[in-house]
Amino acid sequence: MALTHYPVVNKNGDIITSAVTNLDLHDISRAARTYGVRSFYVVTPLEDQKALVKKIVSHWVEGTGSQYNPKRREALEMIILKNSLGEAIDHIRKNGGNFPKTVVTSARQSPDNISFRKFREMLQDSNLYLLIFGTAWGLSEKFITDADYILNPVIGNTDYNHLSVRSAAAVILDRLFGRDG
Repeated sequence: MALTHYPVVNKNGDIITSAVTNLDLHDISRAARTYGVRSFYVVTPLEDQKALVKKIVSHWVEGTGSQYNPKRREALEMIILKNSLGEAIDHIRKNGGNFPKTVVTSARQSPDNISFRKFREMLQDSNLYLLIFGTAWGLSEKFITDADYILNPVIGNTDYNHLSVRSAAAVILDRLFGRDG
């Protein structure tokens, strides 16, 4: 899976590069580890944000945090930092032998969306899939339309629909890989 900070949009619909959030790194890597995700890519082209990711990961993987909380270390070890999604896909291809199918998430409903059930079924085949989450106000429209698949949004029982990416990631991973009962 990948957490993408570019190309994402702001509340006005402008394409931006968003800032990395410490909580996203911790919470999404822990959810990814809990549900058996192979790798967690953090994608940002910004040098200062890459330095921040490296500092946070280093503290928990090699520094005093690794001794303080070995479970956190185990989760944060999954993070692979890349400049772009293309680099993440190349890394997957080089390590897995196949070109992964891209599955993007969005809070918007589209007639082209696939259901969680359909994606669970697809995950049983021999293809590799990269599940992509966007930060800020979500992935850019072009990025979404260029993906192989668009996953159904997480929709609650109210008309409010603005989950944090770390909350949406946890819900989606549970719907895809969680045990029932």
